[in-house]
Amino acid sequence: MKQLKINFDEIQKAMEDITRDSFDYFFDTDTGEVITFSEEILNEVKSRLYDGDSEDIDEDIEYIEFDEEPEIPDWMEDEVEMAMEILFDVVERYVRIPERASSAAFQAMTEFMDTVEDHNLKDLLVASLEGKGAFRKFKDVLLDYPKDRKRWHGYNAKAAKKELIQWLHSIGVEPI
Repeated sequence: MKQLKINFDEIQKAMEDITRDSFDYFFDTDTGEVITFSEEILNEVKSRLYDGDSEDIDEDIEYIEFDEEPEIPDWMEDEVEMAMEILFDVVERYVRIPERASSAAFQAMTEFMDTVEDHNLKDLLVASLEGKGAFRKFKDVLLDYPKDRKRWHGYNAKAAKKELIQWLHSIGVEPI
């Protein structure tokens, strides 16, 4: 297993972004770096590729030819090239950072409730997890309980770190 220095906060932030409507995140298994691309960059990459010709793309992205080279700002060009390198990663150096599973987050919330001593708060938290919008309702309940809210953030961070370490192990990385 490869040992890498890891920025846990960066990876956790990426995993917590479950909607991925503005950004997507990749992990460099050589350096431990988290690479973030905006949807704007990823959409530019997609617009450069041919839907029907994706099987014909050579493994070396430098040889991809376009009918017409699109006009984009210089600052974006480097990011587009990096995104293409990552998306066509033939040596499997880059791994997309997965979203945190909602089941794992839900489990962390239910386990946290077992640590709550205030019976009124515990009842409110149990009720918050029923029905639609459980995650938002759970966090909203904690707004009125600053000490428990702070405890929740610490508890959740530890649970997320465990999941993150399991994911790193699954891709052959031992965090240091």
